[in-house]
Amino acid sequence: MTRFTAFAKLALAGLLSVAATTAMAAGMHNPDTLKVALLPDENAATVIQDNKPLAAYLEDKLGRDIELIVTTDYSSMIEAMRFGRIDVAYFGPASYTIAKDKMKGGDLDIEPFAARLKGGATTYQSVIIANAEAGVASIEDMKGKNLEVAFGDQASTSSHFAPKYTMMLAGIQPGQDYKENFLGAHDAVAVNVQRGNAQVGGLSRPIFERLLSNGKIDADKVVVLGYSADIPQYPWVMRTDMTEELQASIRDAFLDLKKGEAASDGVLNPFKADGFAAITDADYDIIRDIRKNVQGE
Repeated sequence: MTRFTAFAKLALAGLLSVAATTAMAAGMHNPDTLKVALLPDENAATVIQDNKPLAAYLEDKLGRDIELIVTTDYSSMIEAMRFGRIDVAYFGPASYTIAKDKMKGGDLDIEPFAARLKGGATTYQSVIIANAEAGVASIEDMKGKNLEVAFGDQASTSSHFAPKYTMMLAGIQPGQDYKENFLGAHDAVAVNVQRGNAQVGGLSRPIFERLLSNGKIDADKVVVLGYSADIPQYPWVMRTDMTEELQASIRDAFLDLKKGEAASDGVLNPFKADGFAAITDADYDIIRDIRKNVQGE
């Protein structure tokens, strides 16, 4: 099995070489209302409320109405993009590659154009946590214990593929060492581990740390077992059949966001981002490799 860390190094090298713009085939799609989808990683009403500054910013920059959309799960978001019901979307790395695969050979295609920038990097990690009373102090401690492990969505990178692969590298296998349960959202994973409904869970490290900081998770009730290697950040993705002018305007609007500027901070704060950096499809080849290893393809 190819090492996760090797994948991460290759991905980081690719991220650093991304050009400032990407070549996308333009079309004629130029809607008066741009439908922008956000991942259902947390409660939908909260996601919409937190991202109202994003809608206002894009309306000002693009000169058109913005409709924010949060689908019921990752699969429905993938299908909505596949059938042209949304125009721009904030995908997870794995769900983006799944959507891209499903759209091959179809009339509609998508491309990533920007990724979250934090601390000078466009990478992040998953965290694997355990209930403090589960008697598990490390990932290796899970061996042979037939524990209940909570994940988010099946198409999630940081709440399924990355934590599962990290456990696999430590010799911990689903069906042998643990039973897997999919709860849909990252916050649901953390809450259920804290309550003891699952002994172990995997989710996005930034989301977990935010849940700790806002008091939704008690640090005394959970323990961190480990982190994944670095993985490429969530991509912003757009339909490639939009007009060339609209594609350029959308790309510029995101890449112009800078932490510390009044017009930008309200948009960036919900993403805990310093800004967004240019990204291309090739940077997500690491995710395709992880999916193959996890799914045994």
